[in-house]
Amino acid sequence: MRLRYSPLVMTLYLLFLLVPIYWLVNMSLKTNTEITSSFSLYPRDLTLRNYVVILTDPSWYMGYVNSIIYVTMNVVISLTVALPAAYAFSRYSFMGDKHLFFWLLTNRMAPPAVFALPFFQLYSSVGLFDTHIAVALAHCLFNVPLAVWILEGFMRGVPKEIDETAYIDGYSFPRFFVKIFMPLIASGIGVAAFFCFMFSWVELLLSRTLTSVNAKPIAATMTRTVSASGMDWGVLAAAGVLTIVPGALVIYFVRNYIAKGFALGRV
Repeated sequence: MRLRYSPLVMTLYLLFLLVPIYWLVNMSLKTNTEITSSFSLYPRDLTLRNYVVILTDPSWYMGYVNSIIYVTMNVVISLTVALPAAYAFSRYSFMGDKHLFFWLLTNRMAPPAVFALPFFQLYSSVGLFDTHIAVALAHCLFNVPLAVWILEGFMRGVPKEIDETAYIDGYSFPRFFVKIFMPLIASGIGVAAFFCFMFSWVELLLSRTLTSVNAKPIAATMTRTVSASGMDWGVLAAAGVLTIVPGALVIYFVRNYIAKGFALGRV
């Protein structure tokens, strides 16, 4: 009985997930007049004007460029810091290690609004306000603990005898870590990079608070689409479609790592 209804349930679930995306694409191909004046399941007067506006207007496409820059910086910084930290937690026992590990996770549990004002005042004082590195470093507060937690679970699954054998064979720690250890936890690195990318890509409060013009992300640009003529729904929908694309590409390229991560790691 369960097997007979499972395809139907899965089909309904997929439709439930895809309907909002379809409707977003549908709106992005309509004129603003058609969106606000009538209800239709498909564009009656199909137009690509909304996408042209985004791809030709610097105030729009630079939002994507800024977002990609600081998200990439955040992923690199987070993994660079989290890899040695996770190795230390997985291989060594020291005083307060469990308390320190729990404290790292509490940073991930805290809402971004708690840190928005301190970051704003600090970056304004040191001249980092409205820069890509400012947003990247702010997101590290949440992504580094997440990456450490994920990577530590993968590293515990690697036998310590591999470390000892490598040292006996004359490997230095940096060479052992890069040549031998990192390939063994490649799935964990892929999963950690994916979650760091996604959390940084969709975060709005800090990225909007810490930027104004030069590093303003696309999420902040999308919240400022009201003009004298009202809300430009078509352009906003097109921006939403293009915002989904980078995340979809990341999922495509690390899909195998994510699958292994759900099977082997903490995720």
